[in-house]
Amino acid sequence: MNKLYVGNLDYNITGDQLTELFSQAGKVVSAAVITDRYSGRSKGFGFVEMSSAEEAKKAIETFNGKDFEGRNLIVNEARPREDREERQ
Repeated sequence: MNKLYVGNLDYNITGDQLTELFSQAGKVVSAAVITDRYSGRSKGFGFVEMSSAEEAKKAIETFNGKDFEGRNLIVNEARPREDREERQ
């Protein structure tokens, strides 16, 4: 699994900034900051996909707990999305 969860992000961080940061550990396939669908504000977390499992492991070792824009990042392997019931 090459997809990583990145938590505790500053609310002003963009996907481009995540790409730039994680490219230090290898080739970034995609990076996205998750936003609230109604307000458009960042939810403070995102996902980064690395091109190989080795690069993903290196990214976890390099960035988990690292200070980025004044916040200590939480970086680990992303879990599969759980199906949620549709809200009424």
